[in-house]
Amino acid sequence: MPFPSIPHPFESDETPPELGPRLLFFTGGTALRGLSRELIDHTHNSVHLVTPFDSGGSSAMLRSCIAMPAVGDLRNRLLALADRRVVPSSVLDICNMRLPRDGDRQALLQTLYGMASARDAVWRGVPRVFGEALRVHLRYFLEQMPEAFDPRGASLGNLIMAGGFLHHGRRLEPVLLFLSRLLRVRGVVLPTVHEDLHLMAELADGSVIVGQHRITGKDAPAIASPIRRLAITRRLPAAGAETVEEYRSPLSPLAATYIATADLICYPMGSFWTSVVANLLPVGVGGCVAQADCPKVYIPNVGDDPEQLGMSVAAAVAVLLATLPA
Repeated sequence: MPFPSIPHPFESDETPPELGPRLLFFTGGTALRGLSRELIDHTHNSVHLVTPFDSGGSSAMLRSCIAMPAVGDLRNRLLALADRRVVPSSVLDICNMRLPRDGDRQALLQTLYGMASARDAVWRGVPRVFGEALRVHLRYFLEQMPEAFDPRGASLGNLIMAGGFLHHGRRLEPVLLFLSRLLRVRGVVLPTVHEDLHLMAELADGSVIVGQHRITGKDAPAIASPIRRLAITRRLPAAGAETVEEYRSPLSPLAATYIATADLICYPMGSFWTSVVANLLPVGVGGCVAQADCPKVYIPNVGDDPEQLGMSVAAAVAVLLATLPA
């Protein structure tokens, strides 16, 4: 039996990218980085709803000090969609730069303070207009940096975003708009929620693990039992805590608008539970998807995803369908 015909999202090969279709992705992490770079040759209107739940690595330190959504995956996607014909590679390198993971804390803090000056060697080769804009946001962070902050392994781009977040009354939208304009981002990058939240997974063996880094196995051993259910919680458990309450987070109103007006909705490759399913958990996502009069496509992983332990493609589709009505 032939597969049903799905309308092609591109009207013609002659359609300029500026008028390209609104392809919406529920995503996170780096799995779509290469695809995003290719997309901007075809459309400048793709929408990337990104999970802000990362709880490992340097993101854990930043979030524990400031109580903010994770911004690393948002930064990665903004850089992937940046127009490299306009934005110098030196600017993208600055936003991707990380401080050493080892070293004296005080010395690294002094390095950060030095970067707030245009005379610092790190800005060599960065055009003035870009450097000044980024340094302003770095200074925002340094002015409000918590005393407990440890800079080891910190991403300079994440600190710039955190500075904008703090300067604009703990709101992400202004700094996302700032970076989108500065980097000439050819698309839209948004978190599905704007709160300081975490993921929790109930496994088939009855155990519960909290924190995206523990579910993905990046900063902890890989899960030994399949995931039965994923949920959102307001906090990581304190030492010795036995229970963590679930939280029904509302979908960002702006994200809801983009879902409702999409030309195609895609559940793409990547970490199935912590990138794709996690984006579907906020209240209102399922209703917006159901109302969107456009094709919906699931692209399974072709490689190994540790989160999909023992899960077939059919089982993955069943999870998506079961999560969406929530």
